[in-house]
Amino acid sequence: MIMSKKIFIILSFFTAILLAGSCTRKIVPGLKQGQEYNLAGYNNLYIEAIKQKLLGNIGNAMECFEKCIEINPASDASYYQMAQILISRGDVQAGKKFLKKACELSPGNLWYNMLLAGIYHQENNLDSTIVCYERALKGNPGKDDILISLAGLYNEKKEFGKARSILNDFDERYGVNEKTSVTLVETLLAEGRKKEALQKVQKLLEGSPDDITLNGYLAEIYGSEGDNEKARDVYSNLIKRNPNNPGIQLSLVRFLIKEKSYEELFDLLSIVILNDKIPREEKVSLVSELIEIPEIIKGFNQNMEHALMLLEAQYKDDGIIVLLRPEFLQNQKKSREAAARLEEIIKSYPDNYFAWERLLFVYLELRDFKNLELRGQECATKFNRSVIAKMLYANAALENGNYDVALEELRKADILAGDNKEIRLQIITIRADLYYRMKNYGEAFKAYDEALKLNNNDLTVMNNYAYYLAEQDMNLKEAEKMAKIVTEKDKSNNTFLDTYAWVLYKRGKAREAARIMEKILASDENNDAEYYEHYGFIMKKMGRCGDAVKSWKKAVLLDSTKNELQNEILKCGK
Repeated sequence: MIMSKKIFIILSFFTAILLAGSCTRKIVPGLKQGQEYNLAGYNNLYIEAIKQKLLGNIGNAMECFEKCIEINPASDASYYQMAQILISRGDVQAGKKFLKKACELSPGNLWYNMLLAGIYHQENNLDSTIVCYERALKGNPGKDDILISLAGLYNEKKEFGKARSILNDFDERYGVNEKTSVTLVETLLAEGRKKEALQKVQKLLEGSPDDITLNGYLAEIYGSEGDNEKARDVYSNLIKRNPNNPGIQLSLVRFLIKEKSYEELFDLLSIVILNDKIPREEKVSLVSELIEIPEIIKGFNQNMEHALMLLEAQYKDDGIIVLLRPEFLQNQKKSREAAARLEEIIKSYPDNYFAWERLLFVYLELRDFKNLELRGQECATKFNRSVIAKMLYANAALENGNYDVALEELRKADILAGDNKEIRLQIITIRADLYYRMKNYGEAFKAYDEALKLNNNDLTVMNNYAYYLAEQDMNLKEAEKMAKIVTEKDKSNNTFLDTYAWVLYKRGKAREAARIMEKILASDENNDAEYYEHYGFIMKKMGRCGDAVKSWKKAVLLDSTKNELQNEILKCGK
């Protein structure tokens, strides 16, 4: 937005030039004294270039500006205009090169430096941003807005002494003022100069005793000194003087959250929820933050649920607010209760798509594929343009063995996905899994090849593909290559490590496989029956039947459905 405004100002400036109808050395920028070239030709070309730019004929404008530079290589304005055009078309890097050239030719130009500084700041290149501001200030001494911005940049760079020097100068010239003195307070606090910051805040509060920001800094200073009682008094006195002020109520809530004073927080939260002067969005944002706080989830869950119900009553029929309570139930690991609440919501508000979608995801999390397929079918039919609904419905049908239904829903989802590569990748991956379960391995591996064409860096796709190849003893060399790439990019993922170990085992590299599996089983996240099953087979391959039996028994203990391992235990035992 800032960039657009600057461009508009520049264009307006050059429109005025055109209207003036003059081609003198005074109004045509970029002409260097003492150089010999066709001045009239340059003037005409430059004005024609500006005209073409204003008319939107960008190609013609660029061509004219390039010819301007051929005539006068020192035309900083031509470089700047070309930079503006390129930036407006999204080619920021090319535009930056021309801007740098313009700044080289005219180091103190305000517009050139400000536009270049904006690009550097977006790139998080703070050093270069500061250089641009310093150059602009040198060419335009005494400009307060540049000085204030430069002080902010020095703060960002943690060069607090430089920032403080600028801000102190402002205070000396203009006295204590809200414009720069507050920034000076921030600088002093960042430096740890709390006593000076306190004095400055107290001076500012003499003129604005109820200023929320200043009182916030005052409370922060007291709190940082360990005087929490004084910090609390700041807000207590503030709210006593302004009991219905929405900004002060919200500031006090933020303070209580920071202090973890949750009992007081919930006393105030009801007032905040009922305050009509506080925008709905602010309330939703606040409550969304609260339902994620672990201490509230564990120790103040009833208070939070009452607050959520109060918010629902305050905004009846609000399709978003009604979803906050199920989300909080999920955060408490009460997914069944969350599902029950969502069922109530869709019964009362059958057209609330977001409630339907959340319900499907809860059933997916619970691995309740029966209800997921049932509700997924309803949702995919009712909201027949929803790709997510069709994918979740297909996933449930797949898990329930209804492969024809799953294939059909994936076909529809693929059409709806259009050119969205991320969604198409998920659809193709589900289809690959589906074909594999149908024992149609050719189609399954063809689907994985298709997925890798869309994204050959997706670790999950590569992992699954490698694992399924290993299971079928097919193309094991390629499977090992993929599994190795995956584990090199994510060394801490036990699922990926397990796949790599299993592929190595299939390739006859049992010792390497054993080392990887032992790393997995020694980790905190080792409670997967598959790991112990695989380790058992690796041990058997190495002739260590005792260890194999021990590992398989652990697998059966973790997953009682692995009955086939009983035969392996008996055979190995003999």
